[in-house]
Amino acid sequence: MQMPKFTREEIIASAKNDNVRYLRLMFTDILGTIKNVEVPISQLEKVLDNKMMFDGSSIEGFVRIEESDMYLYPDFNTWLVFPWGTEQGKVARLICDIYMPDGTPFAGDPRNNLKRSLKEMKELGFTEFNLGPEPEFFLFKLDEKGQPTLKLNDQGGYFDLAPTDLGENCRRDIVLELEALGFEIEASHHEVAPGQHEIDWKYANAVEACDNIQTFKLIVKTVARKHGLHATFMPKPVFGINGSGMHFNMSLFNENGNAFYDKEDERQLSETAYQFIAGLIKHARGYTAVCNPIVNSYKRLVPGYEAPVYIAWSGKNRSPLIRIPESRGMSTRVELRSVDPAANPYLALAALLAAGLDGVKNKLEAPAPINRNIYQMSAEDRYENGILDLPTSLHEALGEFSKDQLLVEALGDHISNNFIESKEIEVMSYIQQVTEWEREQYLNMY
Repeated sequence: MQMPKFTREEIIASAKNDNVRYLRLMFTDILGTIKNVEVPISQLEKVLDNKMMFDGSSIEGFVRIEESDMYLYPDFNTWLVFPWGTEQGKVARLICDIYMPDGTPFAGDPRNNLKRSLKEMKELGFTEFNLGPEPEFFLFKLDEKGQPTLKLNDQGGYFDLAPTDLGENCRRDIVLELEALGFEIEASHHEVAPGQHEIDWKYANAVEACDNIQTFKLIVKTVARKHGLHATFMPKPVFGINGSGMHFNMSLFNENGNAFYDKEDERQLSETAYQFIAGLIKHARGYTAVCNPIVNSYKRLVPGYEAPVYIAWSGKNRSPLIRIPESRGMSTRVELRSVDPAANPYLALAALLAAGLDGVKNKLEAPAPINRNIYQMSAEDRYENGILDLPTSLHEALGEFSKDQLLVEALGDHISNNFIESKEIEVMSYIQQVTEWEREQYLNMY
């Protein structure tokens, strides 16, 4: 989805022509949750003048109550009129960056932070960092009160068609809504697990791509609800079947084109590509906390369900953490397969860019690719090939992130400290729970 460029005058004209009555001023908190301040269209010019204020102390991980006043600076190019509306008129949105009263970017704003990371990329001579995400989600039925159940809406499998895939109509409507908003959809299909779906769209530059992910989640949930379904991006909602990932296809560009492509190399990968891969491998245990940020993420990262568990790369198979899809030329890219859709895309991409650029700056050497099925290798075999495991819990991942100073700096002290604090509370809350599994295993035995 390549965003059109809007001027102030064009936004004002569009709002009038499309009978927009309300504005959603959207931003993303540290946990990746979409927030919005909704105002009537009468406030449009105030919004466009960067004069719309909100209370930052009410947002997770933002600021203390004594320093709560913050400003929403809309990105004009994110102007979007939603296709649905009410009898009174339509709703439009603008995605905003968060600024302090003194006019400086707020250090706790994930979108601003990603822009900061991109400045370093440009200082190294690169012009663009592109992302093509592959988010998966589940569709569950709603009960008579409109609450989500654990009843899947179909028993379909990979690439199945109706009548097995009862989500097909819902998925088609999602695609139509997305296309109406400018998304260039490349694929839409049923995934491996019952009730699981994937919709892929064309890559975009880093900030636009993350904006698109957040817009996509909103559209999916809204359309699913119209079909009497609940869409969830929870990584592993059901035991015994595949979880949901959000593979990140990343590529760096310079003035000559795709910086990962070299037609002279045996794999047609450039030295920059190998170095970027090396950086991703070096920092993998650290960025897992950001790419897989909830307790449930680690129920997906287990052997046997296609999600990566081992830190390696390959151009041949899908068991390692990093895969190099076969397309070359302008489409040469590095696919990181561990990211899940619970991740805050702005933070995940900032961390991954920092890791990859560390490899480029320090000319790190990528290990040999692993072209065997790693799931079938013994622990000793993996050790001999230098293949480490990803963290197996959020607690372990947080420890690795905290030790990786490069990643902490990539997110900045404000975001890193608040992220760690929030996630440690989540871990402690989870540890204190007594689950049904434990009662089944131990109540009679002990």
